[in-house]
Amino acid sequence: MEAKTPGRPPARAEHLERGEHATTTRTGYGSSIAHHGEILQGVFELSPGQLERALVTLPCPLFSAHAVFTPDDSGTLALEPYWKVKARLAAQTTLAAHGLEHKGGRLVVKSEIPIRWGLGSSTSDVIATIIAVADAFSLLLQPEQIASLAVDAEAASDSLMFGDRTVLFAHRRGYVVEELGGPLPPLDVLGFNTDPTGKGVDTVEFAPARYNRSEIEMLQPLPGLLRRALREGDPRGVGRVATASARINQRHLPIPRFDALLALAETVHSVGLQVAHSGTVVGLLFDANDARKSAGIQKARTLLRESGIEQTWHFRT
Repeated sequence: MEAKTPGRPPARAEHLERGEHATTTRTGYGSSIAHHGEILQGVFELSPGQLERALVTLPCPLFSAHAVFTPDDSGTLALEPYWKVKARLAAQTTLAAHGLEHKGGRLVVKSEIPIRWGLGSSTSDVIATIIAVADAFSLLLQPEQIASLAVDAEAASDSLMFGDRTVLFAHRRGYVVEELGGPLPPLDVLGFNTDPTGKGVDTVEFAPARYNRSEIEMLQPLPGLLRRALREGDPRGVGRVATASARINQRHLPIPRFDALLALAETVHSVGLQVAHSGTVVGLLFDANDARKSAGIQKARTLLRESGIEQTWHFRT
């Protein structure tokens, strides 16, 4: 499969005109699963001299966020809980984008996603809110529109709104750099948090990674390798890309005992290791169809426990 020509991000107004509008109002509902960091993240040279920050998200259905929006004509927005300010901004942005800035209402956001671990707690809040506000006004938004609104609301967003589509996503500009060719092959993921304090990373304060020329050159072939792995349904290919991206990220947000985790991954027949590039969670990737998978996951749990990591979780892509 040939690489697709990277597109330019559409103008916001043109982007949003594609939504289908209706005048009915009601209580709106929205939800979003979490993610588990990224398979790939970095800076990529789209054409000579044109660099773009982009990522490939690893969705995680274990955790989710839910939003309920009840509109009214007050012109003010009541938020529960009050501290989910990015959700408030997402609601205001969505209303304004559709000429509804004069509307108000009550927004309730509930989430079991741990914060600051790199599981996408704020992105999931934002996406759930955008969907709930759209639902309240019978607005049918495409994933590209939700992506644009999400980046407007929180400055950077993972690509959860694209569902099973695996995309290289410009997370700070809100557009798809490249469709990579379909869903991820079946992977079992054993996740854990490498921060013993549980405090994680404040992404508001965390400065974007400054990749050097050598790192950008190492990142450049990875989307193509991932594209091929998806086309061939190759979990090992996905694992190699994830591990390479995790290695590059070590200079920018080091994972404790990273080399030991790589050795552990090999011992338990994991196909690779992925990380949250702006968080503290790590995932050991296993081929879901490998007969050694269950024993490998159990052994990994034992070895992690012996190293002081007690809490793990397991999901499948």
